Amino acid sequence: MKHFVGLDVSMKETAVCVVDEAGKRIWEGTVRSCPDKIAAIIREKAPDLVRAGMETGPQAVWLWHALRECGVQVDCIHARRAAAALKLQANKTDRNDAYGLARLVLSGWYEPVSIKSFDRYRIRAVLTARERIVRMCTAMINQIRGLAKTFGLILSAGKGQVFEQSVRRALPDDVILRDLFERLLSVLSGLKDQRRAFDRLLARLARQDQTCRLVASAPGVGSLAAIAFVTAVDDPTRFRATGDVGAYLGLTPKRYQSGEVDIGGRISKTGDRLTRKLLFEVATVILYRASPAIALKQWGLRLSARCGSWKARVALARKLAVTLLTMWKTNTMFENRSFAG
Repeated sequence: MKHFVGLDVSMKETAVCVVDEAGKRIWEGTVRSCPDKIAAIIREKAPDLVRAGMETGPQAVWLWHALRECGVQVDCIHARRAAAALKLQANKTDRNDAYGLARLVLSGWYEPVSIKSFDRYRIRAVLTARERIVRMCTAMINQIRGLAKTFGLILSAGKGQVFEQSVRRALPDDVILRDLFERLLSVLSGLKDQRRAFDRLLARLARQDQTCRLVASAPGVGSLAAIAFVTAVDDPTRFRATGDVGAYLGLTPKRYQSGEVDIGGRISKTGDRLTRKLLFEVATVILYRASPAIALKQWGLRLSARCGSWKARVALARKLAVTLLTMWKTNTMFENRSFAG
């Protein structure tokens, strides 16, 4: 008898449901959210396990790797797609969710989420932390500007040292306000120091990674974009066609087709937001700052003349993603070749 298992994971306990190939419940219960405990109960209650399934979540990466090491064949199912299937149940409980996931695994109507290696996640965590620091810097600058307007202080445009000098020039004689703005500038300075430290760390990690060095040979691609792309893709062989990476990163248009209706929309913006953002920035650099001899720039300029700068940069970001994946798969450095159309 074949067994299929659904796991509804929470911080403390995991609901487990075992069904047979007919979808009948064989066993259900809860166990502590520990890989060893979960693996032990699966081996005991589902000796003929075919596949187990769980939703994506905060613990998914750690638990997926740990269960695989214990010999449990488990798939990670995107939470949004799992929710669409679980919504058919009348009552939402951990018990019902585990049963619904078991039935979903049995049906096979899902695409397993690709879980990256821990090494990639480690580097990715540094990149994500750096992005949060950048957002905090922007929020602090906006806070200072907004506060300055409250007291009639007009700050000139600019950022970095120009912004800090502008704030100090505009400081009033009021001791409380001067102290307030100095403290805010001190916090901003500390955030910038941390951002620069992250930049140095990421640059070192990019130099140490052979794939990042390969990807960074493309024009406009620095350490941040290289790390973002490599850690987002992780395994280039999972893309049968290099063009699929554009859809994976949300750089292809959405489409709605039914009967005689066929509507093409904006890009889907699915997948990794940070990688998509950095590729767009690289496309902007190529289009407006790179050497005119670069074929990618020539292609982008022709497209920009036809459909505008914004669409051209999005299309160039997609083509750049395809180019980077091709370089990775073939293990070749960037070559300045011409592109059709």
